[in-house]
Amino acid sequence: FKKVIQFAKINLKEKFYDGLDETSPEYSLSRQLYDRRENIRKINYFIFSERVLSSQVKNIDDVVENEVINSFHIWDISRLHRQASSQGQKESIEIDLMSLFGNGLPCLPAHMGGDALESYLVVIPGKVLSSIYEKYDARLLEQNVRCFLQAKGSVNKGIKSTILNEPDMFFSYNNGITATAKKIDTLSTDQGLLITTISDLQIVNGGQTTASLFHTQHKEKASLDKVFVQMKLSIVDQSKSEEFVPKISEYANTQNRVNAADFFSNHPFHIRMQEFSRKLWAPAKQGELRETKWFYERARGQYANELTNMNKREQTEFKSRNPKNQMFTKTDLAKYENVWDEHPKWVNLGAQKNFTQYASRIAQEWKSKSDVFNEYYYKRAISRAIIFQCTEKLVSSQSWYNGGYRANIVAYTLALLSECCKILEMNINYEKIWKEQTLSNGMIYTLELLSSHVNKILLSPTQGISNISEWAKKEACWDEIKKTASDISLLISKEFKNELVLFSVSAAEEKVAKKQQRIDAGIYAQKEVIKITNQEWKDIAQKGLTEKLLTEKEIVLLQLALSIPHKIPNETQSKSLLDIVKKVK
Repeated sequence: FKKVIQFAKINLKEKFYDGLDETSPEYSLSRQLYDRRENIRKINYFIFSERVLSSQVKNIDDVVENEVINSFHIWDISRLHRQASSQGQKESIEIDLMSLFGNGLPCLPAHMGGDALESYLVVIPGKVLSSIYEKYDARLLEQNVRCFLQAKGSVNKGIKSTILNEPDMFFSYNNGITATAKKIDTLSTDQGLLITTISDLQIVNGGQTTASLFHTQHKEKASLDKVFVQMKLSIVDQSKSEEFVPKISEYANTQNRVNAADFFSNHPFHIRMQEFSRKLWAPAKQGELRETKWFYERARGQYANELTNMNKREQTEFKSRNPKNQMFTKTDLAKYENVWDEHPKWVNLGAQKNFTQYASRIAQEWKSKSDVFNEYYYKRAISRAIIFQCTEKLVSSQSWYNGGYRANIVAYTLALLSECCKILEMNINYEKIWKEQTLSNGMIYTLELLSSHVNKILLSPTQGISNISEWAKKEACWDEIKKTASDISLLISKEFKNELVLFSVSAAEEKVAKKQQRIDAGIYAQKEVIKITNQEWKDIAQKGLTEKLLTEKEIVLLQLALSIPHKIPNETQSKSLLDIVKKVK
């Protein structure tokens, strides 16, 4: 590490970059270090190696010099392989409290045995919690329904005010945090039980408290010596996290208001949509030079949180890759999808009711056919987002639009377009919209025609109804619009009709995407099966036989699992083995 430490030191003191070639890669790093020297609190140094790290090397302590923490990391070939084989998932958070802070955390067991989760009540010093957040940042909040919402809300301002003005009252005023972990190590002492290590710590409620401690300590130079936080820690096995973590988060939340959409954010469907949004580049629009991404905000506040620790140049680059107008939330996605696939009245009932209906539908579909939610589904959702956003702008610019009811007009316009396509026995060419990232003139003219038609019906409610908003929510309103679909479809231009595709074409694209998703899921299942140790397979088999849970076919499959690595189960067998694991556990 010596050479790279020396490089960092000299650049924090002087304009070393003046002597470097501006086209060289080290010039950019050199200048960045010097320009940001006043704000740098920590520098991470990495060594990458194709060799295997000796087991004698346990840890390299951080070194603090001139108030800058120097932290050292070694990635050997084994660690790189683990990362590559985990489908890009982040490494589990392993916190050794004894080596980091010189002491464990006093705790009280709060579980009664039986089927109850292993739980503990802990009082954690504010400085310790802030240090853990500084080390692991947003990785601590991956199971949180929101990321840090900045200090703009009244609750977050209150947390900040207490830290600055009444730190000794923080424990009394604050509701504390709720956290989960995969496992912990404890030590019995004369002073009581201490937690010494925590594996895969996740703060499912209290992310605002945690982040506020860190930001107030560093931005406001506040002392956390008198700040203590209560923590409820539950030990949740990885196989049960999908079932229990959302419930723990929902029931524990008492600080910031949590919308219904937030509680569904940890569902595998949303995680998959987020993966697609971070992975897939949308093609550049006509006349533009750069491809961009559509940023799916699975957890509320993610977009703003990404920008928090960036300088201005990094923020500019991030926004150019992820434009703010291409950031969409769970409730936005529910609008884009329900207006086509479900009743348009749901969209008119408001974001939360619409999302609740969407979440219920997706949860049911996921159980029976999760491969439907694939790359094609994601691209189609983005195409629908483009249509929805363009229709909003188009309605606002029409000469007949007098303000108000735009959301209702847009919802029924797109629902009517969907109905017209069914009459024509054709489908929207979503692939074309995805590739062009904009709408054709033919489609824009069609949307103008339909929106004007919808507006007239919407503003002419049946006798006895004077409230347009309430009229828009009624079944009769959609019935009135729907029965005109056959006539209005005759007025649609030939140019737009030529853009439509046969249902069979869309079905073929979906079929290919489903197949690819099944392949990806199969590969993932194989990786998960191989991770399970031989002893764990023996325990699963013994438990399954003792409790008479297994069929003859499952017993044969477990015998195959016990022969790993000599024989590797295929993808189908691996999926079945994971089902057995879930059933037995």
